[in-house]
Amino acid sequence: MRVLLTGHQGYLGTVMAPVLTAAGHEVVGLDAGLFADCVLGPPPADPPGRRVDLRDVTAEHVAGVDAVIHLAALSNDPLGSLAPDLTYDINHHASVRLARLARDAGVQRFLYASTCSVYGAAGGADLVAEDAPLRPVTPYAESKVRVEDDLHALADGDFSPVYMRNATAFGYSPRLRADIVLNNLVGHALLSGEVLVLSDGTPWRPLVHAADIARAFTAALGAPREAVHDRAFNIGSEVNNVTVAEIAEQVAEAVSGAKVVITGENGADPRSYRVDFSRFRTAIPGFDCEWTVKQGALELADKYRDHGLTQEDFERRFTRLAVLRAASDAGTVDDTLRWRR
Repeated sequence: MRVLLTGHQGYLGTVMAPVLTAAGHEVVGLDAGLFADCVLGPPPADPPGRRVDLRDVTAEHVAGVDAVIHLAALSNDPLGSLAPDLTYDINHHASVRLARLARDAGVQRFLYASTCSVYGAAGGADLVAEDAPLRPVTPYAESKVRVEDDLHALADGDFSPVYMRNATAFGYSPRLRADIVLNNLVGHALLSGEVLVLSDGTPWRPLVHAADIARAFTAALGAPREAVHDRAFNIGSEVNNVTVAEIAEQVAEAVSGAKVVITGENGADPRSYRVDFSRFRTAIPGFDCEWTVKQGALELADKYRDHGLTQEDFERRFTRLAVLRAASDAGTVDDTLRWRR
């Protein structure tokens, strides 16, 4: 297939593009480029692409495309809470507009990167499956719910949206993010000797490696229509349903000499849920995630050491909110997060 990959210069897109190419697909990228320079290690070899803000996409950008994999978004909860209007403008309205353009252009499959955080304050001891009530507690998660609803309304006999509800990502990417839980804890442990947990450590988190997300999207892209059409799928593995305290312990094992420090200063996090991932395995026989949290922690520690991660890089270059604040302060982006011309 000829695949349009939005967010191809992001944390997940940089990992996903070569996986898609290796599977035989022709990948065309589309990215605003806000995080293109957030590179740790050798620069990645990007597929051909265009630097376009998601809000400025036109019919030209989806012409001749067989499928769209839509990753581009303002991609974390603190940023969404800081600028909720922009989060809805980009994550919701621009995403649905892209889908309409794709449908009108004859695109047959639209894989949407949603999130398990749509379950929000699920609580309870039971595993959360795709038909569970959605209880988003942040603008970021709420924007994902709204897009899923609007894509469902667009689904028809020719246009197949698929809602890939990723667990919290972890693992090395050439375009690193340090503001997601495992990546952050490993970096802090390596740089300071402490695995610092600001919550009370009790919330449950489902985690999934970036490479497993890439494999899942590639599998969904090639799956029979009847297996995936207009369906939501949790992406991850039950073995990686862990508490924040358990994540911290895995990090301490991966970073020799690091000790776990749970301050509890941020209190109990309302986002706590364990997730059932069996639907995707049933739809895609033979698929399963390959990476555990422990393996990911070891990988990250090795990559951080090999590529010389510094405290300044950790806090400024690989934290999304810090990157955008720096660009705003420097005047390279305006108050809508568009590049100044």
